[in-house]
Amino acid sequence: MSLPVHWVPTLVDVRPGDTVEVTGDEAHHAVAVRRLRAGERLVLTDGAGLRVTGEVTATGKRSLAVRVEDRQSVARTGPWFTVVQALPKGERGELAVEVLTEVGADRIVPWAAARSVAVWRGERATKSHAKWVATAREAAKQARRTWFPVVDPLASTPEVAALLAEADLAVVLHEDAAATVAALELPLEGRVVVVVGPEGGIAPEELEAFAGVVPVRLGSEVLRTSTAGVVALGALMSRTSRWGAGATTAG
Repeated sequence: MSLPVHWVPTLVDVRPGDTVEVTGDEAHHAVAVRRLRAGERLVLTDGAGLRVTGEVTATGKRSLAVRVEDRQSVARTGPWFTVVQALPKGERGELAVEVLTEVGADRIVPWAAARSVAVWRGERATKSHAKWVATAREAAKQARRTWFPVVDPLASTPEVAALLAEADLAVVLHEDAAATVAALELPLEGRVVVVVGPEGGIAPEELEAFAGVVPVRLGSEVLRTSTAGVVALGALMSRTSRWGAGATTAG
């Protein structure tokens, strides 16, 4: 069984033999929820390519001391996948973020689509974005990821259009598209952006704003917005080296 993974803000200056102090909510989760005790081993990661394995030497209510045994730097390999997710209603947004993170999304962009039922404004936008960030972090730890996905603030349609214009490959999931995800030619490196519309579909004016972007469908079935991006990402990721052996170096 693989070791539990916990997050720390940075591991840049950490070397074998050092002691890392984990505090706050992360330590509370390790000690109170996972019930880690002195003598047990775990993995710490900064979510930005570094991870260390070590032994717990001391615990407190909201603190955890870990003596580092080894340190690894994990190279980031392409292509890099961004999923633009139209806001689902209720808790389906966190569900989408959770599974997109598990599959391997590098960036998740919440999108205020014209037909989205959910609305993020003011304090609600701040809280909702924080939930997505927290969900992505927990899912990344569960998936034993060393690179955590970035979760952007809420994007408007013009901001999404600008993001698509910078991509090496940009696609919009659309049930009426002639082309399928399986027929796409993927770049070996670079940025791939996948746009997932809301339950009511992408509005005509939005498709016009995304002019030049390839519309594709997953198959004959119509998936919900909270699952369509996950299926598309998995289908695309399976055709890259990302699901092969990763590059890991000690140091």
